[in-house]
Amino acid sequence: MGNRIRVVHLINSFEFGGAEAMLCNLLLRSDRERFDLHVVSLIDDLRVAGPIIDAGIPIETMGMKPGVPSPAAVLRLVRYLRRLRPDVIQTWMDHSNLIGGIAGRCVHGTKVVWGIHHSNHVPGLTKRSTLLTVRACGMLSRRVPARIICCSEHARSMYAARGFANEKITVIPNGFDTDRFRPDQDAALAVRAELGLSPSTPIVGLVARYDPLKDHATFIRAAGLLHAAIPQVHFLMCGDKVDGNNITLAEQIQSHGLSDVFHLLGPRRDVPRIFAALDIATSSSISEAFPLVVGEAMSCGVPCVATDVGDSSLMIGTTGRIVPPSNPAALAAAWTELLRMDPATRARLGAESRRRVRELFNLDAVTHRYEAIYQELAGPKEPVTVAMARKVACDTGF
Repeated sequence: MGNRIRVVHLINSFEFGGAEAMLCNLLLRSDRERFDLHVVSLIDDLRVAGPIIDAGIPIETMGMKPGVPSPAAVLRLVRYLRRLRPDVIQTWMDHSNLIGGIAGRCVHGTKVVWGIHHSNHVPGLTKRSTLLTVRACGMLSRRVPARIICCSEHARSMYAARGFANEKITVIPNGFDTDRFRPDQDAALAVRAELGLSPSTPIVGLVARYDPLKDHATFIRAAGLLHAAIPQVHFLMCGDKVDGNNITLAEQIQSHGLSDVFHLLGPRRDVPRIFAALDIATSSSISEAFPLVVGEAMSCGVPCVATDVGDSSLMIGTTGRIVPPSNPAALAAAWTELLRMDPATRARLGAESRRRVRELFNLDAVTHRYEAIYQELAGPKEPVTVAMARKVACDTGF
């Protein structure tokens, strides 16, 4: 096993989010006969890192606090990397790109790969520290990373416009596990029973953490419009801080007279079951790069309505509907169109959605593309023969 390529993945934290989920998926599909995998979380938040831990992949935390730069933590990271001496360090998202890029360049022979999983930085909603970090990364992009991987074409264009080295950018879309995310009639019926709904009740759903960029308010306003036209439809939302304790959400729902048809489920570990229960899945975001929830819902055979941000239109193609962001009327109209289709036609859209994901965004194919970059940057690894091992043992006294 001594000829494996050592790769360290560095991410801000393991809170709920698309980049975190994609990193988990990539690690679990990576070839551990060829790659020696390690993970670093800058912040001590491992909420969604359970699958990685269960797989026996080592995780280190650096003790940073959210939004608080820590030179001591950066030094700890440098010392950790110098001990480990990775061939490649893959960073995920803006702050990790900057911190991991600088730390990685302090380790002789380590190649740095930046990962970009964002696109628009919306004025008024994006933190000043993030804007400064992106600007700094743009200035360093020709010196620090060997490659830059963007998860969407939209992200590539946005970051190239911010001064990132376009010649280093490769687009690798997010990939989806279509064995885990699949149509499941038993799960659909079980979720509906949990909600106290009949098998025939139409459900429109949004799976997203509570964040201004996800624009739950537009979803709720559109739900009010749809409810006036088709009152039997129910609405489901789940994600971090999307529950009855969120006073803002609860008041918005109540103000539209929707309390009886809304279900707030909070964070769920059984998202494939949730998607399988939906008639229509939705992304109402005002900013995305390559939304995982859209591909996951499509994998479950559920037609999607998404706002025209990031690569959502490329993902959905003709299998669902694309609407302008922050437009409740357009969102409600798209829902109405799909719900008024005959069931066989809507089922065909769902089947085409799943087929599109399997053909274009297969997780194994995506994983192989990441691995090919690591292999190229690391170069050929000389196999450790028995004779070589004996020589090392003699030379070191073991």
